[in-house]
Amino acid sequence: MNILKLILAALGLVFGGILLLWVLGWVWSILWYVLVFGAIGAVAYGGYSLFKKLERKALGSDPYSGLGSGDVQMSWDEYDKKYLHK
Repeated sequence: MNILKLILAALGLVFGGILLLWVLGWVWSILWYVLVFGAIGAVAYGGYSLFKKLERKALGSDPYSGLGSGDVQMSWDEYDKKYLHK
């Protein structure tokens, strides 16, 4: 009976070790994916920020600053007559 308990304990240790290594493998792979996608996201965000900075510099100001400022010189009817019905 004692030998049976010894064999079962050894099997429990082996399978417990395998389960522990399996869980550690999942954790390390998730951390690796987070690191890789985080690095890709950081490079993409940096490129986008650089692009927006260069765009603002090339245009001379914020491209959205003129929205809603009421600087339209003609009404919709005038625009419709002039451009849409040629």
